[in-house]
Amino acid sequence: MVKIDDQSVVAAIAAAEQRTSGEIRVVVSHAGTEEPVLAAQKQFERLGMTKTAARNGVLILVAPSSRNFAVIGDQGVHEKCGDAFWQELASAMSERFKAGEFTEGLVLGIERAGALLAQHFPRQPDDRNELPDTIEQV
Repeated sequence: MVKIDDQSVVAAIAAAEQRTSGEIRVVVSHAGTEEPVLAAQKQFERLGMTKTAARNGVLILVAPSSRNFAVIGDQGVHEKCGDAFWQELASAMSERFKAGEFTEGLVLGIERAGALLAQHFPRQPDDRNELPDTIEQV
């Protein structure tokens, strides 16, 4: 059984979102999946992440039982960062996950995604949290 410190992950999401209008969500899939990107895309839709004002949501899906994960961003994020960012982020997170450091891997991914979002989508005075900062369990 994989241990994830929910409080640390939720705190990392809240901290990252303090600097950006972007939204970050984390989904833990207990069923596992052989197609993590497809599973992440389904969760992205289900969670209403395509409805953010600037289309600047990022979703991290982790499926510990099948030992894989995916990080996807909405249209606005993709236009700003390109594939190299996602590959670098996935590689860094993968190193932590392989070491059994799931909380640390998630926090690292959240921090890096938050930094990218802050650079391209800085927080505005009228910004509001459009999506909850909780971890979604499916």
